[in-house]
Amino acid sequence: MVNRHRGEIPARLDGRDWTMCLTLGALAELEAAFEADDLQTLAERFSKGKLRARDLSRIITAGLRGAGHLVELEEVEQMQADGGAIGFARLAGELLQVTFGEPFDENNVQAKVIG
Repeated sequence: MVNRHRGEIPARLDGRDWTMCLTLGALAELEAAFEADDLQTLAERFSKGKLRARDLSRIITAGLRGAGHLVELEEVEQMQADGGAIGFARLAGELLQVTFGEPFDENNVQAKVIG
């Protein structure tokens, strides 16, 4: 069962239920992928709300790995989310919100996703 107090969120990808969580290892993976010097820099980047498709893929992949799923970036990029690209943006936004504690507004994340 998903526990938001541990930073977990549910995800439905390819018609399957998953759990996602940004553990310290997953956050370290994101720091490296985004060339961020520290967590604050990473959080600031995400708080701007301008996420490319590859950014969403990296966040979702790190979240799945953090929850113990053995997935690769290329595999996640082939998955489908309910709601398409906006569904991926909602999942990434919710995952970042439970991790960094910033307010999550699913209406706002739709307007902030860029290709």
